[in-house]
Amino acid sequence: MIEVKNLTKSFDGKIVIQDINGVFQKGKTNLIIGASGSGKSVMLKNIVGLFTPDSGEVLYNGRNFIGADRDTKTDIRREIGMLFQGGALFDSKNVEQNVKFPLDILTDMPEDEKLDRVNFILKRVKLENTNKKMPSEISGGMQKRVGIARAIVNNSKYLFCDEPNSGLDPQTSIQIDQLLQEITAEYQITTVIVTHDMNSVMEIGEYILFISNSHKLWEGSSNDIIHSGVQELDNFVFANKMMRKIKELG
Repeated sequence: MIEVKNLTKSFDGKIVIQDINGVFQKGKTNLIIGASGSGKSVMLKNIVGLFTPDSGEVLYNGRNFIGADRDTKTDIRREIGMLFQGGALFDSKNVEQNVKFPLDILTDMPEDEKLDRVNFILKRVKLENTNKKMPSEISGGMQKRVGIARAIVNNSKYLFCDEPNSGLDPQTSIQIDQLLQEITAEYQITTVIVTHDMNSVMEIGEYILFISNSHKLWEGSSNDIIHSGVQELDNFVFANKMMRKIKELG
């Protein structure tokens, strides 16, 4: 579980997120949503330590990451997996080498055990027999699955995904969403996903935190979002024609 308390961050005097609270549950797909520029990506970067907030706390199973000593921060970082928006694979490394990279830098695991772990994870994300392929030789959807494999190969307790469906066709996006939800439940990971994809919101949004103009305006599940009663959220959700149709029918 990750708990965020009164998180505030500004740049050059401009507040980007202000006094945001939220609890991201273990074993659930937790989504941060909002329009472009709303502060959702800044919030994610504050949670993982890429930015330092002006004030507030980020608690990883009760451990305050912001005020932690170096050893505690290192321990928490070892438990974090990250799926970046563009995949961020190493172009010069093949699939196997990309997935093995966290094991190389974070563990002293013997090489044969590393390869066993890599093969196990590649099979779990349905990429067996792709070990020697280069990123340029596989599709965008497969690259995202390699990114997911790399993010969880070290038995990550926390998985962060920044726009995981960016650049993917609708069918592949659905497959990535399903994979993220399956892995989250199967391995009881605390998964936090930044997205503006309404299909993702409705299909896998077990906990959703909506940010608008630097503030949290709503939280709930995909079952509740259509009837939130929050105008800004309605404007965001029903900008999509399909979602407007669902609202009319509901």
